[in-house]
Amino acid sequence: MTPNRLITIAIHTVEKALPLKNLLEREGIYVELNNVNLASPTVAAGVRIRIKESDLPLALRIIENIEIFNIPATGEEGEAGGVVLLPTDFSPHSDNAAKVAFRLASRLGFSIEMLHSFIAPASPRGVQLMDSYDYELADMAERQTIEEEAKLMMENYTARVRSWIKSGEVPAVKFSTMVTEGIPEESILCYARDKKPQLIVMGTRGADKKEAELIGSVTAEVLDSCRIPAFTVPESVDASELAGLRRVAFLCNLDQEDMIALDTLYRLFPDQSLDVMLIYIPGRRDRGDSDSKRGQAQLNLLSYCREHFPRYGFDMRTVRLDTLIDDFKGIIQEGPYNLICVPNKKRNVFARVFNPSIAHKILFRADVPMMVIPV
Repeated sequence: MTPNRLITIAIHTVEKALPLKNLLEREGIYVELNNVNLASPTVAAGVRIRIKESDLPLALRIIENIEIFNIPATGEEGEAGGVVLLPTDFSPHSDNAAKVAFRLASRLGFSIEMLHSFIAPASPRGVQLMDSYDYELADMAERQTIEEEAKLMMENYTARVRSWIKSGEVPAVKFSTMVTEGIPEESILCYARDKKPQLIVMGTRGADKKEAELIGSVTAEVLDSCRIPAFTVPESVDASELAGLRRVAFLCNLDQEDMIALDTLYRLFPDQSLDVMLIYIPGRRDRGDSDSKRGQAQLNLLSYCREHFPRYGFDMRTVRLDTLIDDFKGIIQEGPYNLICVPNKKRNVFARVFNPSIAHKILFRADVPMMVIPV
């Protein structure tokens, strides 16, 4: 290959060649047009679009996914196949979540909606009536400035995502963006209620930082309240490892909702053979059950899973309430597991068993991706 040699990548009419030239140049590719009838360009045909040979792989990737690069995507409706909601604050752990979201969306045939929320200034208390108009104008100006900054950050983030697609770092998936005013967790929950995406993907901090930020965590609030499956991605996880997903720790109570959550997991990863460890967490109401009764319930669940989810392998472990945190941590470390899966019931599996703050500490302590499935 001669890097600077010009090659013809396409032949179009002028009407089609000029927009394509502008698009490729906007993405940093040198383009020449040949055979243009300068005397009468409107009737010219057979315009050759030529690029440097070294730019061919990048140009082909752009042309093959022209719907992604051609129009700035802002608040478009998702594909009929479904939508992955990707909240972002433009931080490094949001980047990691985005890369996982694109891989999941590509595998499932979904599009992506990237959502960013900004918080407008609050009017100071104790403002006298005669000053309220001035404060209102000041607040409006400050709000507009914050909104413009948020939209600019989203534009820059969109350019970064497109650069990942161009380089092949993430699959080419159609995406749109939305910038909205509001508290982040409320904006996410409102979007989920109104638009009903098929999946929410969110980034989290590392285990050494999560516990310090546990109170008020946006991710924790969404997981507690949302009725949409949510996938959390720690910043320390390599997004490319998703393709090697093999071992899943599935927390359960041995009831019907566990089967519904397993079915959701099965449909979200239809092309993978997973080894699923069912981790039984006995509730206080189970303490009066005999060992034989609990044992039979475990066998029934294992039998059901092996019959209805044949691509997955299943085994089961039990943890004790009085040593729950240590038991859970030991199981996760000895796996090791690529994913923790939790059925989220209207009264959360953890909230029904013990103090929810302990549940958060368990789930946020491990640097393992987690899927919370409402049932």
